[in-house]
Amino acid sequence: MSLWTVFKLFAALGVMVVMAFTGALAYHILVAPLDGLFAKIIPNPAEVIGTQPDADFAKMLDSTELPDIDPGEKAFQKAHELLALGELAEAREKLTAIVNVYPTSSAAPTARRIVGEMNLDEILSTKRMEGKKSHIVKRGNSFLGIASQYKTTLDMIMFLNGMMELKNIQPGEELIVMPLEFRLLIEPQRKSISVWDDGKFVREYPILHMAATPPAKGKTTIASKAAELDGHRVQPQSKDYRAAEKVIQLAKPTLQIRGASGAGEDAPRGIVIRSQDMEEISLLTRVGNEVEIR
Repeated sequence: MSLWTVFKLFAALGVMVVMAFTGALAYHILVAPLDGLFAKIIPNPAEVIGTQPDADFAKMLDSTELPDIDPGEKAFQKAHELLALGELAEAREKLTAIVNVYPTSSAAPTARRIVGEMNLDEILSTKRMEGKKSHIVKRGNSFLGIASQYKTTLDMIMFLNGMMELKNIQPGEELIVMPLEFRLLIEPQRKSISVWDDGKFVREYPILHMAATPPAKGKTTIASKAAELDGHRVQPQSKDYRAAEKVIQLAKPTLQIRGASGAGEDAPRGIVIRSQDMEEISLLTRVGNEVEIR
């Protein structure tokens, strides 16, 4: 018998052994488990499951780390896309939802800043919008009377109508007026003052400095508003009013909100915010507005 013939016989025998082992392995897996070598290679699934208590499986599932999903961040991405497309109304609606529904989202601070800028641009523009009204001057009308009628201020009337100082008004003239029903929310822990309109977020401002003892929580009102320039009070109808430092005095607790003083000066008692922010808050509020300290 030649060497080549012997080699072919061994090869055929090897193929038969492999086929037999494969068939037995398939029987072990698909039909009925076998003992011995097959049980060591592929254990009986039923026995494996039976040896794992339900508590172990629960623990295994609990240990699985899944990425946190921030719905506020997802909504912000959509708002960003809408802004890029110029769909400002839809974008502002999304941003406002983030502020109101997901206040702890990582996207909330940026959403508050953007929607606040959009809101303020609309409020302080001369364009007509919801909340603004048109008043036709009648004989006997005065600026103070109009301000009282619409629950607004001389400052806001002058601003919306582009006046640097008061002028004589004539019957038939049209004035844009806006009732000021905004509410201030002071949050010492967050170091912020925010403006709200009947539950709707308007604008937020950072607190730069506050008295060592934070004010007690509760509701109060704006007791008075003033403007000071070189140590003298300045009235809204004066042309110097815009350059004056604004001060808001709360009723209870006795607390002032004012703009930051010059560099190097001691910060006054009360709440200090940026001067430009103080200008905006003073413009948006009137005596009697509600203030909540939370």
